[in-house]
Amino acid sequence: MKGPQDFLTEVDAASEAHIRCALAAHFPEDSFFGEEGGGAISERVWVVDPIDGTANYARGIPHFCISIAFVQSGSTEIAAIYNPAQDELYFARRGQGATRNGVPIHVAQTARFDAASLEMGWSMRVPNTAYLGVMEALLGMGANVRRAGSGALALAYVADGRSDGYIELHMNSWDCLAGLLLVSEAGGVVCPYLEIGSLDAGGPALAVAPALASETSRASNIPLDAAVIPACRQTAPACPATFVD
Repeated sequence: MKGPQDFLTEVDAASEAHIRCALAAHFPEDSFFGEEGGGAISERVWVVDPIDGTANYARGIPHFCISIAFVQSGSTEIAAIYNPAQDELYFARRGQGATRNGVPIHVAQTARFDAASLEMGWSMRVPNTAYLGVMEALLGMGANVRRAGSGALALAYVADGRSDGYIELHMNSWDCLAGLLLVSEAGGVVCPYLEIGSLDAGGPALAVAPALASETSRASNIPLDAAVIPACRQTAPACPATFVD
């Protein structure tokens, strides 16, 4: 273990070393920043979590993933999240949409909190009172709130319409940059992560279906990307709820 509730396996290190070597072979001029071994941050950097959801992996729970993001000049341009248990590869390139195994995906059109399933990650860097306060607000609006132990995969599920939103009050960049681009390219609303946080220190993360974005932002006190707020407000009233009883 790296610390309280912060697990590490031999596979984490081996996975990161393999990814680092592969990227260096294909993009020798780019820098690399990984969860386990760190690295350098330059104008062109690959940000990698070799296993997100290590606690699940270590216990044999098939809910974990590999997350890779390419950041150029402060903007995430490429995202890849691979779920080996389900053999699902999520991929996005800025301006070109998001896919799962090559098939285009889109966020859910859920418009009511009493029909919504959100996920909220937990971080030891944030007081429990803050976490519980946001949880209480979301529950008070009627949402179902879950926690499955892999923030990166949770974001991919928001992009894929399997979940309606993801909130974490502090999230490391290797956990969320790929997922945030996936959600944005799949038609969702995200926070301006690299403006309110940073690659090395992390920050709050929010990604959500458009019709739920404004209220989720208020409940979590995480701002939305200013570029999408007008479209979000315009879209919200027209979005029907999509859920199965």
